[in-house]
Amino acid sequence: MSADLVGVWDVALADGVHRIEFEHGTTTGKRIIRVDGKEIRRHDWMFKLVGKEQFMIGKVRCCVAIDAVAGFAYEYTLNVNGKSLKKFTENQSKITKCWTLVVDDVQTRVVLEKDTLDVWCSGQKLDTTGEFVEDGTETHFSIGSHVAYIKAVSSGKKREGIIHTLVVDGNEVPEARD
Repeated sequence: MSADLVGVWDVALADGVHRIEFEHGTTTGKRIIRVDGKEIRRHDWMFKLVGKEQFMIGKVRCCVAIDAVAGFAYEYTLNVNGKSLKKFTENQSKITKCWTLVVDDVQTRVVLEKDTLDVWCSGQKLDTTGEFVEDGTETHFSIGSHVAYIKAVSSGKKREGIIHTLVVDGNEVPEARD
């Protein structure tokens, strides 16, 4: 691990949780950004020690802001799609549903994007088939050789809205807490 590593953030997106690492050399101005362990941006010498480094994770805009706080101390913040990481995460929890489960001895993450009804499984967008059923809808797909669907039913309460439930091989999967 580098002595210049000053920030590490985990960002949960539909295609998975991405780890962002930021290195800042306060004597050289060096800036390095890694996403999921892969270096995506490097500046070895910069005269300006504060500022912003912008980058993309897929189609999502990200920015690390470097601000001086006192003397030679710096504060590092991550913004995602123009929002602080905290606000972005709160917003994501409103527009996505996420489940984690073990399928064929592999940790698997299923995400429903409620605005587009896209379903992602461990970073891959899945082909789905929608079906109207007596009490709502079912979005059918497969996880490997396993049959799965997400059932959407009305809660009957305006503030709660629609309740989404993941069912794999006939078993209901509890929602993840990430």
